[in-house]
Amino acid sequence: MTVHFHEEDLAEGVLTCGSIAVDTETMGLITPRDRLCVVQLSDGSGDEHLVRFSPGSDYAAPNLKAVLADESRLKLYHFARFDLAAIEHYLGVTAAPAYCTKTASRLVRTYTDRHGLKELCRELLNTDISKQQQSSDWGAPELSDAQRDYAASDVRYLHRLKDELDARLEREGRMELAQACFDFLPHRARLDLAGWPEIDIFAHI
Repeated sequence: MTVHFHEEDLAEGVLTCGSIAVDTETMGLITPRDRLCVVQLSDGSGDEHLVRFSPGSDYAAPNLKAVLADESRLKLYHFARFDLAAIEHYLGVTAAPAYCTKTASRLVRTYTDRHGLKELCRELLNTDISKQQQSSDWGAPELSDAQRDYAASDVRYLHRLKDELDARLEREGRMELAQACFDFLPHRARLDLAGWPEIDIFAHI
């Protein structure tokens, strides 16, 4: 298991096939204001790839964009809504089709209100992960080993979590509903970017 670090773009010839786990690190939670700093990816084979963007980056990243925009490859996220918006806003691509482990969890783990990645890994995979670096400075000139390890862990387990969640979705007869939610996620991200982040446009009031 190796964490590969890239500046400004993914190296050519890596992550060439199969579904891919994706996550982002930004300077904050308001996408147009808080720049994209890191995109992390994994194909589930045991290695993770981190792509770091510097202040003032033009986000050209042709290799990364090609992977993310490939419609033949499923992208696995935890809270896809945020990552899809950040990727579309800064990289200019729609990183779909998408699968969201948080959305899947909310559809099948209705016995709890704890749907964070840490809780999912603990319950479904019997694995403890640290979230200590979640609120650290991702725009720093150098990323610490702890930050790199944290970023890698955010994509390391998504393939295994998908398998576990799919089994539960099938068991509860909610796979079709889940897929409809996943298909809508790029549009939900665009609503966020367009100014409807907290407003339910389907609500009666």
